[in-house]
Amino acid sequence: MNEHTRYLQQAAWTRDLRTYLFDKAGLAGARRVLEVGCGTGAILGEIHTPAALHGLDLEPEPLAQCQIHAVSVSLTQGDAHFLPYPNRSFDIVYCHFLLLWVENPLQVACEMARVGRTVIAFAEPDYSQRVDEPPELRPLGKWQTEALQRKGANPFFGARLAETFRQAGIRLEETGPIQTSGRKRTAEEWENEWAVMESDLAGFVRGEDIQNMKRLDEEARRRGGRVLHVPTFFAWGKT
Repeated sequence: MNEHTRYLQQAAWTRDLRTYLFDKAGLAGARRVLEVGCGTGAILGEIHTPAALHGLDLEPEPLAQCQIHAVSVSLTQGDAHFLPYPNRSFDIVYCHFLLLWVENPLQVACEMARVGRTVIAFAEPDYSQRVDEPPELRPLGKWQTEALQRKGANPFFGARLAETFRQAGIRLEETGPIQTSGRKRTAEEWENEWAVMESDLAGFVRGEDIQNMKRLDEEARRRGGRVLHVPTFFAWGKT
C-alpha cells in the first residue's frame, strides 16, 4: 500500500469528527489554517473553506504529493518541533495521527499553541487498549504495537493527549475517544488494513505466522466474529 492510500484510509475514519470539530472551531470564518504533518494531503485535499490553507511536513516526498492532491495549499518543509511561523499567525492549527510519531509531543503541542489560536489533534491511538477478537488473533495487537515502536512511534500516546494539551497551555474545549460504534469495515478497508499489517510485520514475524493470522482473520470475518478496535483520541482547545 502506498502512503497516500493509507492516509486516505485514516482520513475516512475521522471524516465525521473533522466536520464536527471544524464547525466548532470556526473554520467557516477562519482566514489562515495550518496542518502540521500534512503528509500527502489526504486531509487538506478535503477541506472546503475560503481560508488560506497551509501545510508543513518534515520530508520533501510527501510534500510533492501533497501539492498534487491539494493544489491551492501553501506548503513548507520543516520540523514540527520548531514551526517556522510567527506567533498566533493561524486561526486554526491541527494535526492528524502525528503526535505519536514525534520525538517530543509536548514541544510540538507548544509550538502549535504558539502559532495558532485554536489547536486540534484529530486522532492519536492508544494500543494498550487494543481489542482483537476472537482470542487467537490477539497476538496481532502485540506484534503491531512492537512494530510501531521499532519504527519510532509511541503507540500508547493517545492516553496522554489531553494532559499534553493542558501542559502546552491549551484550554481544552473537548476531548475523548473517537466514536466508531456500529460502523463496520468494508472488504476494501480490511484489505488495506492487512496490507499495512503485512508491511509492518515483515522481517519481524515469520511469514507463515502472518499468513496463518490472516487466514484466522478471514474465517472470523466470515462468521461475523471479528473485532479489531484501537481506541483513538481527539482533543481541541484554544490558546
